[in-house]
Amino acid sequence: MSYTLLKHLHISCAAASYALFLLRGIWMLRDSHVMRQRWVKIVPHTIDTMLLASAIALAYTIGQYPLAENWLTAKVAALLLYIALGFVALKYGRSKIIRLAAWLAAQTVFGYIVLVALHHDPLPFFR
Repeated sequence: MSYTLLKHLHISCAAASYALFLLRGIWMLRDSHVMRQRWVKIVPHTIDTMLLASAIALAYTIGQYPLAENWLTAKVAALLLYIALGFVALKYGRSKIIRLAAWLAAQTVFGYIVLVALHHDPLPFFR
């Protein structure tokens, strides 16, 4: 698979994953019954699996790997934080305030991940 195709697949999966996270957060805040539908539990995992697979394929294709490249290490570390915040926001937060705070923090972390990816710099704010 070509680099361009992998990159577009990765970006598309990231956008879809974020859009679903944003939507699920809104549904969670509104106590929507949609959150209990089966597709809401399956589709995000499918998209995230394709996102991870395309990320691994991209890293291999460009020959850059976490721990060897600072920007990629920062991106992976931020991804782990984003996932943890997502768990708190959508599943394990004990109160709506905690869930809201985690949901907003996760969106900030997602923004950081995008900036790191665009600039290939772990400190994109200081460019």
